[in-house]
Amino acid sequence: MCTARCIIFGFKNLRKEEAEGRRILEIGSLDVNGSLRSLVESMHPAEYIGVDVKKGPGVDVICPAEDIIDKFGKESFDVVLSTELIEHVFDWKKVISNIKNICRPGGVILVTTRSYGFPYHEFPYDLWRYELNDFEHIFSDYGVEKLESDDCEPGVHLKAIKPGNFHEKDLTGYKLYSMVLNKRVGAIDDKVFSDFKKRSAKIDSLKAIGSKFISGLRRIKR
Repeated sequence: MCTARCIIFGFKNLRKEEAEGRRILEIGSLDVNGSLRSLVESMHPAEYIGVDVKKGPGVDVICPAEDIIDKFGKESFDVVLSTELIEHVFDWKKVISNIKNICRPGGVILVTTRSYGFPYHEFPYDLWRYELNDFEHIFSDYGVEKLESDDCEPGVHLKAIKPGNFHEKDLTGYKLYSMVLNKRVGAIDDKVFSDFKKRSAKIDSLKAIGSKFISGLRRIKR
C-alpha cells in the first residue's frame, strides 16, 4: 500500500545510485492505492521483489513480514521499502527487527506509517500508531537521513542507512499507541487480539449486509 505523499517522499529521497544494480525488497507490496515500484524500477535495480500476505498486483512472493528473514536470510537486500505496513502488523517489534536485519550494511530503508489522529483503516487490521519521537527511538541504531511528519495527514516518513557496525536497538518494554486498547502498550495480548478479530469480523459482516440492503433499495427505486 502507498499514498501520494509516500510516493513523493520516495521520489525526493531515494537516489538512483542507491537503487541501480541493487537488490530491492518491498514489504507489504500489494498495490491497493499506489506503489513506489514503478519509480524504483525506473532506476534499474538488479532485482525487485514485492512480498505480501496475499496475491495481487505488485506481489511476487507471498510471505508475512514476520517471516522474511526465514524466507530470504539476513542482510540479503540493499534497499528495503515498507510503506503503510507497520501499523497493520500484530508483532511490530519483530517486523521492524526484520526490516533492519534483512538490509545489508550501507543499505537503505524507507519506511512510512500512520500517526495518532489518522482514522482506523483495515487491510485487514489497523493496530498501531507511530509518532516522530517513536521513530527517533526505534531507529536510533540506524543513520537517519530524513525523518519527517506527513504534511497532509497524520503520519511519519523515514529514510535511514544501515551502519557497518550495526548493533540492534533493544526495544523490549517500548510502548506504542494501540488502536485496539486505546493506550500505549508494548504488545497486544493474543486473547485480546482474538476477541478484536471476532468483533471486526462481525462488523464486516454487518457492513456487507448493509451494502446489499442499500443496493437492493437502489434497484427497487429504478
